[in-house]
Formats: sequence, structure tokens, C-alpha cells
Amino acid sequence: MSFLEVRVANLLKLDRRHLLKAGGGVLITVATGRIAAAQTSDAKTKIGVIGSGHIGSTIGGLWVKAGHPVLFSSRHPDELKSMVEGMGPLAKAGSVADALDFAEVILIAVPYKAIPELAQDYGPKFVGKIVIDPANAVARRDGEELLAETKDKGIGITTETYLKGSHVVRAFNSMAYTNFVNQAHRSGELMAIPMAGDDPHAVEVASGLVRDAGFDPVVVPLQRAQEFAQGGPLYNKQLTANELRKSFGLVK
Repeated sequence: MSFLEVRVANLLKLDRRHLLKAGGGVLITVATGRIAAAQTSDAKTKIGVIGSGHIGSTIGGLWVKAGHPVLFSSRHPDELKSMVEGMGPLAKAGSVADALDFAEVILIAVPYKAIPELAQDYGPKFVGKIVIDPANAVARRDGEELLAETKDKGIGITTETYLKGSHVVRAFNSMAYTNFVNQAHRSGELMAIPMAGDDPHAVEVASGLVRDAGFDPVVVPLQRAQEFAQGGPLYNKQLTANELRKSFGLVK
């Protein structure tokens, strides 16, 4: 079931340009031309998390709390048993292949060097998936060659080049996981999450998941993902949405 099929009471959370009143109901219109009728509050997104370290467990855990079914995966799924048991029945553990078969949205919370490996081992399974990519390329861990590739092409474009046929959205990579733990659903203005993506539907779904995790999404094209990757000018910045939009030059 699509994440966009949400109940009418939640529609005000979405950007008004995507709302269209029609007769007695409300329809959501997206830039791709998809139109979905609003449904009940149990319209949730199946999410697969590849890599269940700090970022994967933190962000995946926030989605479980928001009511989404999440399958956490690693090469050793038995080691995830205690973690998922502590999250309740919506959290499951499995292999990477299980996560890709289960989910419509994939969070790839792995060292960046693992992305070419995932492409080699599971490439066809990524086709059509919305991939949320929080991985940063670091020379000492991922190698100078791969780091140079991300800088030459742009890190978001590089991920999408490897995971052919997927729809990549960069998010949750701009700061340490402890900030996500401490700032989720904070009082007052929410902390903004910089995001980069080109596919309108993928961006819409990922933005909704950012909101569900307790943050405020601010989106730029995928080519601009380097600006908030590690080493970029917006890396490690805790900003509100208005502050982040100004930093991106989206508003004066």
C-alpha cells in the first residue's frame, strides 16, 4: 500500500500544492500525476533497513514507533533478535534479501563502500525501490577512489548509478546519529533534515517518513546532495526548516 494513501485527518501535514478537494472526498495529487484516494490511518509503508548499526537502528526505530512495519537486516540476522524484540511486533529481523523482498522503501545504512557490493549482489532487487541513502564516503574507510567518484559525479548520483533502476533520496546523513536520538519530535520548531532527490514520488514518500520520524524535511535536487554530505558546507548543522531553506538559497 502506498504511503500516500493516508487518512484525511493527516492531509494537512502535506504541502498544500498536493491537495485537491473533489466532491465529498480529498485527493492527493503528486507531480508524477499519481492520484490516490485518502484512506484510513493504518495506511503504512513497509520499510527495509539494510545495516542495523547506529543510524539504521535509530531511524528504523523511530519509524516503528510511528507505526510502520520495519524489517531490519544484516548478514547475521540472528544478532538482531534482541533489538527487534525490544521494538515490538512491527519490527522484524532478516537477511538483506528478505528486506528487499519485503519493503517498498529501503534505508541503506551501511558504509559507503558497501553500496557497490550491494549492487553486485542484489542489483535487480533494487529496481523500482525508493532508496533512502544516509551513507557518507570517507577515504580512510571507503577508499580514495570511491570518494573521488562521489565528488566527481555527486554522491547522490553515484548511489543511483550503482543501484540502477532505484529512486534515491539522500537523507539522514548530515550529522551524527545522536542528534537524531535527541532531537526527534522536539518541542517548538522541529529540526530540519536536508534531503536530495529527483523522483517526485520518492521524494514525497521519503518526506513523509522524515516527518514521521519527528523532523522537518527540506528538499533539493539530487545533484546538490554533496552540500550536506560529510565535508560539505551544511554538514553537521542543526537548523530549522526556514534556516535550512535560506542556507540552500531556496528563500531570501
